[in-house]
Amino acid sequence: MHHRKSTRRPGGWSRRRRLLTTLPIFIVLFGILVTVSTLTDVQWHDDATGRTIMPSTPNTAVAFANPDDVPLPTLGTYEVRDRYVTIDVTRASTGEVQTLNVHVREPVDAGNGLPGVVFLHGAGYGTCDNSFSDVAKAMGTAGIVTAVVDKPAWSTIDINRDYPASADAYDAVIDYIRGLDAVDDGKVGIYATSEGTWISSYLLQDDPDVAFQILLSPMVFTPRESLAFFVAQDFTLAGAHGGYQSFVRRVFNIDAALFGLTNLDIRTLTPEAYAIPTFVAYGSRDVMTAQIDGLHTILNMCERAGNPDVVIRSYRGGNHVLRPGDLTALGTPYAGNYVNDLIDWIGGTLAGLDPICEQVAGAPIRQSSAVPTLRAQRVATIYGVVLHILTLVLLIASAAVALVGATRRIRQGLRRKEPVFGFSHGFGRSLALLVMATGLTLLLFAVAMGRIIMSVVNLAWGGTPAHDPGIMYWSWPVAQVVCALVVWEWSGVLARLVEVASARGILRVPPRKGAVREIVTGEQPVLASRRLGRVMFWLAGTAMFAVLLVFAFWGLFSYAEPLVY
Repeated sequence: MHHRKSTRRPGGWSRRRRLLTTLPIFIVLFGILVTVSTLTDVQWHDDATGRTIMPSTPNTAVAFANPDDVPLPTLGTYEVRDRYVTIDVTRASTGEVQTLNVHVREPVDAGNGLPGVVFLHGAGYGTCDNSFSDVAKAMGTAGIVTAVVDKPAWSTIDINRDYPASADAYDAVIDYIRGLDAVDDGKVGIYATSEGTWISSYLLQDDPDVAFQILLSPMVFTPRESLAFFVAQDFTLAGAHGGYQSFVRRVFNIDAALFGLTNLDIRTLTPEAYAIPTFVAYGSRDVMTAQIDGLHTILNMCERAGNPDVVIRSYRGGNHVLRPGDLTALGTPYAGNYVNDLIDWIGGTLAGLDPICEQVAGAPIRQSSAVPTLRAQRVATIYGVVLHILTLVLLIASAAVALVGATRRIRQGLRRKEPVFGFSHGFGRSLALLVMATGLTLLLFAVAMGRIIMSVVNLAWGGTPAHDPGIMYWSWPVAQVVCALVVWEWSGVLARLVEVASARGILRVPPRKGAVREIVTGEQPVLASRRLGRVMFWLAGTAMFAVLLVFAFWGLFSYAEPLVY
C-alpha cells in the first residue's frame, strides 16, 4: 500500500494552499505596478522614421548672377584690427546689470558702408574671446565688421536663461555696431548657433531691421521638443535598449513650471523670426538637431513671412558646431567650404543680387524620427515628485533603524546571543535577500543610466557610438526579470505572514484570546520578538515597494513593444 508524501509543514499550510495564497497577492502587487507604468506612459507621435533628403548637388557654393560686376566681399582681402569695448545691459525682470565685454574686429582701410555681424552664443558660458574667433576674423578679412560679446547670463544658468533679456542685450550690441562710422546701419545681421537660435527669434520680433541672419544648427522647435528629440535619438544611437526611451518620454513631459522653470515651452517659431534673408547650416554628423523637420519648418515659416531669400546647406562631417571630429579638439576648422559660402552669401544678399544656386545643397540630410509632440503633464509630475521624495524618506528611515540595530549589537558585544531584531520564521533572512535584490537592481539602473548618459555626451561632442552597447542594452530586460521575481518573492513573504498570523489566531474574528498580547510582548511572534524588528520589517518592506513603484513610474513594468528609433 502506497502513501502520498505530505507537502504540509508540521502545524503549517500545504504547498498548494501556500501557492494559492501567494498567487493572488502577486497578481494584485504586479497589477498595481503594471498599472502605474501604464498610467505614467507617454505616447509620442513618431511615425515618420529613417528619412533622408538627397540634395540635387553636393556642391555647397553660393552663387549670384552679377552682370554688372558689383564688387563682393572676398576672404583674405584686408588686415583686421581688434579692439574691445564694454556695454552695460540690464535684465528687465530683475534689474540686474551685467557688463559685457565686446570684441570688435574691423577690416583695416576698407572704407565706409561696411556690413556688420553680431554673434549669438549657444549653450554654456561663452566669452568674447573663446567663441567664434576664426569665423569672425575671416569675415573681417573680407570687409565685414564683427562683434563677439560675452554671453549675457546675469544670475541665470542653462535651465532658466532669460531669453527676452538676452535678445535685448544682443540688440544693444547691434545698435553699437550700427552706430560705427564705417558701418552701414542697414547692413547689420546676426549669426546665431544652437541655443542662440531661440534668442534670435525674440530679437527679430523686437528688431525687424536686422538685415540678415545666419543660423548654425538651429533648434527650430521648443526646447521641450528639441531636447526630447536629441536625447531620444542619441539613446538609440548609443545602443540603449528601447525600454530606456520610457525615461526620455517621462522626463520631457515634466511640468517644469511647477518649479519656476518656464523655458521648456517658449514659442519662438513665428514667421517674424524668418522674415529676413536667412542662411541655414547643418552638419551631417550633428546628432542634436531634427534636420529634416527643421528644414521643412524653416521653409514654411519663410514662405508665410513672404521671404524667398533662404539658403540651406548641409556640410559633410560637420558636428553640432560644424567642425569635423570631436568638439573637444581645439583649433579644428569648419567643415567644407562653410566660411567662404557664408561670406559669398552675405555679399550677394546685401548687394541685392539674384541667386543662381540650389536652395538646398550639400551632404545628404538625415533624421531618424519625427520631432515628438509633447506637453506638460502636471498630475504625473506631482505624483512623480511625491513618490521620489517619499521613497527617499523611507530609505533614509530604514537605514536609520538598521543603524540603530547595528549600534545596539555593538553595545551588547558580538558574543552575546540576545537578538536585536528578533526575527522569526525566516522573515529576517527573506527581508535581507529582498532588500539586497532590490538594491542591486537599483544599482544596475544607476550604472546603466550613467553609461548611457556618458555615451550621449560623447555623441553630442562628435564621438562615435560604442561597438558593443553592453550594459546599456541588457540591463533593461534583466531588471524587468529581476523585478518580477522580487514581486513574486514579496508575495511569498506576505503569504507566509498570513500563514503564521493564522496559526497564531490573530486572523480569527474575533482574534484568539491573548493572541494580540502574545504578539506584542514577543511571546508568540509573527514577524519578530522585538519591536525594533517589527518596525524594521514594515519600514524596509514599504521602502522596497516604494522603490518598485519608482521603477514602475519610469516604465520598467511596461511590457509593450519598446519604442525603437
